[in-house]
Amino acid sequence: MKINYLTKSAIDQFIDSSLKEDIGDGDHSTLSAIPAELEQEAQLLIKGDGVIAGLALAEQIFHRFDDKLDVQLLKQDGDQVVEGDVGLIVRGSARSILSTERLVLNCMQRMSGIATYTRKLTDMIKHTDTKLLDTRKTAPNFRLCEKWAVKIGGAENHRFGLYDMVMLKDNHNDYAGGITKAVTATKSYLRANNKDLRIEVETRNINEVREALEVGGVDVIMLDNMLPSMMVEAVEIIAGQCQTEASGGITEKNIKEIAETGVDYISVGALTHSYDSLDISLKAVKKK
Repeated sequence: MKINYLTKSAIDQFIDSSLKEDIGDGDHSTLSAIPAELEQEAQLLIKGDGVIAGLALAEQIFHRFDDKLDVQLLKQDGDQVVEGDVGLIVRGSARSILSTERLVLNCMQRMSGIATYTRKLTDMIKHTDTKLLDTRKTAPNFRLCEKWAVKIGGAENHRFGLYDMVMLKDNHNDYAGGITKAVTATKSYLRANNKDLRIEVETRNINEVREALEVGGVDVIMLDNMLPSMMVEAVEIIAGQCQTEASGGITEKNIKEIAETGVDYISVGALTHSYDSLDISLKAVKKK
């Protein structure tokens, strides 16, 4: 899976900062109790049903901390797993295994929870052409992992940050004096700064949809907190002149109906802020 934000440098930076946060000047529990020369193994035990995510990251965490650790992946990211499955086995320095255990589990439990919930919602709309999107409603400094998990779960990533797409939300439009002024100013700014960014505009009613179309240069029109009946009308008015995205108040109860309005995308913030982590543990397998 090739994703532009999953560069080696970005992943290494995330791992390094996370290990520094956790270990500080030393894992003194491990350093004091475990002999430096002791080698052991541990297995990643799945304690619930869901979609596993973060195995590739776990392997990189282990190797970033100690490149002599042997990691055997028994599952692949995106696999459906059940309670009792083993995701991987890691062998080598007992100290290294213990010092990386919590970071591996913190990432994998959360990523697997996101992937599981994402798979559930994508399955609910797979009979349509509508694609599911995530949002920027992510935990600070954990966005890379959360968006990676969304992709593993089968949905698409929206913009990664404020820098890679223009999204003119209601507050932007209200502060700028309306959609027309906001879009016009944005196009001038992009030309002046030689930036080639897509423009998305949030709309709250049919009049704003028409205004976003009339000003021109808009790549995506967001239909925010609209009733499905209004979305149907908006999609008919837009008629393929740009892409459409439904957003706001979307739940398991209404996502199917919204997808059936014909929108191109549905964005759901709950993918990364209202999921249940998958129960996973790393259990020592003591050598005899």
